[in-house]
Amino acid sequence: MYRQFSVVSPTQSSTRAEQVAIWLEGCGARLYEPGDTLSGFYSLSDVRHSAVDSVEISILWRTEGKGNEDVGVHAFWKLSVQDGDWIDPLRPCRFSAKLPKSPLSYEGNLIKIRWYARVRAFLATGEQLVDETPFRLGDLPDMRALKLCVEPDS
Repeated sequence: MYRQFSVVSPTQSSTRAEQVAIWLEGCGARLYEPGDTLSGFYSLSDVRHSAVDSVEISILWRTEGKGNEDVGVHAFWKLSVQDGDWIDPLRPCRFSAKLPKSPLSYEGNLIKIRWYARVRAFLATGEQLVDETPFRLGDLPDMRALKLCVEPDS
């Protein structure tokens, strides 16, 4: 299972065919329990080796909804040509992290907590390739679908 996105440029839109893709292994429904290991790999396509300056891989969660939006990074890796790391855009690269106990994925009326595996490739041109693949941590019910039972006043 994978998704592909085109180049994201902070300064201009681009229609070039450079892409990044993320595959998550196991858990076909992308549902993981606390303590499970999230593993997968990413690849870059249509990118020359000399065009990639660095790649960041993150496992993160973010809130959406009312109030301030929060982001928490659970795991982070950075490969950089300047640091002597070998980045081969033609070869898939693996990542793996043990998932925490919290926060669990949550779909409420006022707030949502969503988990992602994210890869960002920084190109020598200043452009970025970005992909985020969502997954669920824990199996809390969708609170938007639950109806509260209210007892009438006696």
